[in-house]
Amino acid sequence: MSRAGNFGGRLYRGEVSFDFVGRKKLWYTISGAILLVSIAALLIGGLNFGVDFKGGNIYQFKTPAGIHLTQGEVTNAAVSAGAPTTLTVEQVGSHGWDVQTEAFQGKNGTNIQYHVLRSLAKEAHLRNDQVSLQSVGPSWGGQISKKALEALIAFLVVIVIYLTVAFEWRMAVAALVALAHDIVITTGVYALSRFEVSPATVIGLLTILGYSLYDTVVVFDKVRENTAGLLATRRTRYSDAANLALNQTLVRSINTSLIALLPVSAILVVSAFLLGNGELKDLSLVLFVGMLSGTYSSIAIATPVLADLKERQPEYRQLAKQIAQRATSTKRQAKAMAGATATGATGASVAAGASATAGASAGAVTASASNGGVTMTDAHEVPEAESEPEDEPGQQDTAPVSAGSSSGARVTPGPRQQPRRTTSAQRRPSPKKKRR
Repeated sequence: MSRAGNFGGRLYRGEVSFDFVGRKKLWYTISGAILLVSIAALLIGGLNFGVDFKGGNIYQFKTPAGIHLTQGEVTNAAVSAGAPTTLTVEQVGSHGWDVQTEAFQGKNGTNIQYHVLRSLAKEAHLRNDQVSLQSVGPSWGGQISKKALEALIAFLVVIVIYLTVAFEWRMAVAALVALAHDIVITTGVYALSRFEVSPATVIGLLTILGYSLYDTVVVFDKVRENTAGLLATRRTRYSDAANLALNQTLVRSINTSLIALLPVSAILVVSAFLLGNGELKDLSLVLFVGMLSGTYSSIAIATPVLADLKERQPEYRQLAKQIAQRATSTKRQAKAMAGATATGATGASVAAGASATAGASAGAVTASASNGGVTMTDAHEVPEAESEPEDEPGQQDTAPVSAGSSSGARVTPGPRQQPRRTTSAQRRPSPKKKRR
């Protein structure tokens, strides 16, 4: 099994866990900072709406081989023919050009359109019919914006109804918070990057909302499975069970996002650096930003918000309180056991020290007795001396050997042993015994 698969299995079994729900303040802070930047960009700079939304003229042409134009030359050719200075000029590929201007107002508007067309054709060494002109009115862009807003509202209403019926209203609220988070961040990136907002951008925005919601629903389904019967078992808090569900679906969420982001990234790079301006670039950018934001929000926003809402319920609040009291009691018991173990270890060390002291004293007594020529025997180490048999009649008495006598056989001390003390069981023979 690969390392990634082994790591995913450990996450699923709970052997390894990342505390996403417990660090919700960190995720809220990060998201809050990104949202502030996005909102500021929208309020200050606004979105760069394309011709399809604000109306205007689009000139497109390709220069023949051997003719090379610069962006300044194309701009001067259009402005000199009457085009406003707010026009947009972009090179498409190596020979293609895209010029966008605002709608010309007044009676001479149509004349100005063709003056600009002829000027661009002359600059590019082309015929007039080789330069395409497309005029879009602002009303058409307004209709697109209205339809997109209606589609978004209908989408959100359907999602709220579905999540409320399939799960519960708190999950629907958490999912809506994550969706709003993704919408604001995506539009903020467009405002910062000054990418043009086109109908393809609106299509991509609706697409990433579905993708973000799909990932969130998968996580919520696992949360519902882990929290079923939680109040009956009363073993863990709702936040802990939700965090376990996040870890169990983490590898799946990351793998799905990476697989989806790889082709989108390739399209974005090719369309931005090779193909130039076009709807493909607008679509790929909104998909790339939306998928990243959707993956992040389903992990760090939706589930923590759901846990916050659930922990406010009285039954889950009481459950969290009981688990906290149980944990405190367990810590106290462990602390008491540790103290008792430490006390027992101290007593054992004191007893060992006393035994060592007694041994040292006994060694000193043995050495002293050996110097005096007497070896003392302990009663429990040496068997009790047997009493001497009585002398037979006529046998001479034998005087006992005195311990201090020089003529007697001196007892040679053996190896140093524990002191041998004389007990009442050992009787020394009397000097003389009575004869019968």
